[in-house]
Amino acid sequence: MKATVLHGPGDIRYEGVNDPKILYPTDAIIKLSATCICGSDLWPYRGLQPQDGPAHMGHEYCGVVVEIGSAVRTIKPGQFVVGSFCLSDNTCPHCKFGFQSSCEQREFMSGAQAPYARVALADGTLVATREMPGSDLVPHLLAVSDVLGTGWYAADAADVKKGSTVVVVGDGAVGLMGVLAAKEMGAERIIAMSRHKTRQDLAREFGATDIVVERGAEGIARVKDLTRGVGADSVLECVGTQEAMSQALECTRPGGSIGYVGVPHGVAFEGQALFFGQRRMLGGPAPVRRFLPDLMDRVLSGRIQPGKVFDLTLPLDRVAEGYEAMDQRRAIKTLLTV
Repeated sequence: MKATVLHGPGDIRYEGVNDPKILYPTDAIIKLSATCICGSDLWPYRGLQPQDGPAHMGHEYCGVVVEIGSAVRTIKPGQFVVGSFCLSDNTCPHCKFGFQSSCEQREFMSGAQAPYARVALADGTLVATREMPGSDLVPHLLAVSDVLGTGWYAADAADVKKGSTVVVVGDGAVGLMGVLAAKEMGAERIIAMSRHKTRQDLAREFGATDIVVERGAEGIARVKDLTRGVGADSVLECVGTQEAMSQALECTRPGGSIGYVGVPHGVAFEGQALFFGQRRMLGGPAPVRRFLPDLMDRVLSGRIQPGKVFDLTLPLDRVAEGYEAMDQRRAIKTLLTV
């Protein structure tokens, strides 16, 4: 088959690779119904993340099971499934504590920007729908696999509660999903930090009550002005840069919480600022598997439509165009049809 392979910065190719096969009894092979490009894929694409040789790209996926290993018990061929970008057994002590992204057998999904993919630890990773969903639901279910699950974790880690004031730093796909999550969790005020009209519009559709276009010290001052000098109860850091983390810290009220899910690049902390700031912090790779059943139910019931974050759709063989569009910020998130 053909699949997406990154050979170096800016060098993405759709080329022939070996068909995925069952390697371990706990594996499954799925035929993807759709896949997509993640914002985190742009780090290696831009040459900002070390790469050891060609890399098979893609970690967001949903589709139909076509083959299972001899030890797989909870799913079967013919079922539609959604899985997390973190593969987990869902039985180890960390999984049972709700942190499947720190599973003792953790692997990271790869090779999902392709027609077929192997999913390791299938029993602990994949969740099946009761019935085959219609094609109109596929983009929304695909979003659950990572981008919604990650935005949801940011809000969960930031301890968003009913009636709270929330700031979302980052207007990419994860940040927009963080807005949606905060709304679903009952936040009364959601301040989205964004400079881009299309992203601002989608943020408002997902539940943002205020938009802050300023950045840095001016952005912090604007948030303080909107919150009468107090700061936000919860802040979602969805970028991973020093500027974004500093902004998140300064926008959080004393005793408030920061949920950080942006993959950190060049982020450092100063001890005195942390000590006297008195903010709670929790983040890291999202334990999407913890949230999958609930988020899938919300999609299937029509309560949420996270797939609206896909604003560019391309056939898989034009994947290079999708990377270029996201890199140049002409697209929020690219859906790839298989």
